[in-house]
Order: sequence, then C-alpha cells, then structure tokens
Amino acid sequence: MEFQDLIEKRYSVRSYKSKPVEDEKLEKVLNAARLAPTAVNKQPFRLIVIKTEGKTEELKRIYHADWFSQAPLVICACTVRSESWTRSDGRNYVDVDTAIAMDHLILAATDLGLGTCWIAAFDAEAAKKILKIPENVEPLLFTPLGYPADEPGTKSREELDVLVHYEHW
Repeated sequence: MEFQDLIEKRYSVRSYKSKPVEDEKLEKVLNAARLAPTAVNKQPFRLIVIKTEGKTEELKRIYHADWFSQAPLVICACTVRSESWTRSDGRNYVDVDTAIAMDHLILAATDLGLGTCWIAAFDAEAAKKILKIPENVEPLLFTPLGYPADEPGTKSREELDVLVHYEHW
C-alpha cells in the first residue's frame, strides 16, 4: 500500500471480529515498533501482548469499553524511563519514543488489514497490577489488535493552515 493511502485508511476501530491474528502478522507489527526511531536509539519501551480470551473482566478493569477485549489481542506499550535519553534542558523523551513505536505498530497493522485503536484513557494502576508491570516501568498506551468488524467513519481534521506556520508563529 502506498504510504499516503495507508495513513488515510487507518482509523480507530471499535468493533472486532473473533478471527485470530496470524503469528506472522503479529511479528510484523511488533517488528515495526522495534524498527521505530528513538532518541539516541535507546529504545526505552517494552510491549506486552495480551491474548484476550478469558480475560474480559480483567481487561475491563484497565479500560471499560466492551470492544477493548473483543479483539483477539491487546498490546500495551510501556515506558522504561531509566533507559531513555534526556535532553540538556531536562526534557526526557521516553513518552515520545514510545508513542513513535506505537505509531509504527499501528500503521503496520493497518497495512496488513488489521485494526487498532489508540487508547490513553485507561486505569494505569489496574494495568500495572493486572499485567504485573515492574515498579520502574509505566504503561503509556494500549491498542486492541484484530480484524475490524466495523467501517471507518469520517475523520475530522484541522486544515493545514491552522496547524502549520512558516518561518515564525
């Protein structure tokens, strides 16, 4: 798929088929995250792949929507601040690096005919407990991963002249 077509095709999927995700496709989306650029190539993120079967109640404690555990897989992107790069002014790039990795994963999934939905509004404490995340690691993002059972709606996006400035603000 051409890149422009890919980014236009990606949407937030909120209904999934029960069809399993093939191991080869899972490996490709995970590899896309691995290949994502990170500050000083530190790769300060970890991914947790969760098979949803039999885990509906636990997953609902993390994020309440029924469709979250409807997909056969859910992926949690975690930050490892101790492994990240910090700029001289104190700005740490762990969240940026992890978001870039998740974006690569999501675009790779779209390219393979899989659906995802970027989720940041989850219960972090429940996620830490249920997924047994170590103390020095933080869950940052989740996405279900599976075959879409819905159709994309219309995307509301600002025009370029609202978002882009040239030479100065």
